[in-house]
Amino acid sequence: TGAHSTLQPMNAIPNDAATVPAEGKSAEVLEPSDYGEFLLRSRGDILFVLKALVEHVSQITVFFNEGRDLLLTTLVAITDQGLVFDFGASPEINRRALEAQKLFCITSLDKVKVQFILRGLKRIDYEGSPAFLSELPETVLRLQRREYFRLTMPVTRPLRCRVPLPDVDGEARSAEVSVVDISGGGMAIVVPQGTALLVEDAEYPGCTIDLPEIGLVTVTIRILNVFDITLRSGAHLKRSGCQFVKLPPPMANLIQRYIIKAERERKARESGMN
Repeated sequence: TGAHSTLQPMNAIPNDAATVPAEGKSAEVLEPSDYGEFLLRSRGDILFVLKALVEHVSQITVFFNEGRDLLLTTLVAITDQGLVFDFGASPEINRRALEAQKLFCITSLDKVKVQFILRGLKRIDYEGSPAFLSELPETVLRLQRREYFRLTMPVTRPLRCRVPLPDVDGEARSAEVSVVDISGGGMAIVVPQGTALLVEDAEYPGCTIDLPEIGLVTVTIRILNVFDITLRSGAHLKRSGCQFVKLPPPMANLIQRYIIKAERERKARESGMN
């Protein structure tokens, strides 16, 4: 059951954006149009994120009435009728939420901010308890800034990236590199020393990464840095940090889905060992 707090009135909420103080913290409601590359529009992508919120029992902060009211809740189920949220502790706040026509929902998933808007709530009984029901949001903003969650690849299941190289004598070439970590903003790769692939500041379009059980991602990478490393075995490699250049939203969605899936599997393995 969620808790609640009543906020001081704000001067205004421009469109769908505001910065709202909540119990000593700052919850920022962002303008979706400013973050178009992170906005999910397809039903499949939206459902994927929402199902993950259910599985993680993620606490969701809901602002309404121009930021004057706040409700803490969780998304407990996704049914054929819509999204089911648990009731808050205050009957008065619950009543106001049911009367609100626009509700701003903010949460996080694997350190990535998630925001969406609900266009009204209905009261239902769910498994013997009162609950809120809403329609699926039209869009979901999943914001990945510089604080990207970075997934380190397990040694037993490395990712491979195929990098097209400049033609030599009209002959197309490519190189396969190992991906040692990946995020929504880029990745780190390693190649044997002596390769001419890693050139700082160079861009390589058309790189492909095969994400197991998710799909093939095509990206443009920019080499940010190159340095030598020596493994315990004595092998010498070159490691490079790469930035994704103008990553298309569908490709970003696939990468994020892979990261969420891999983290979920890792946590399940750790729970099993414990």
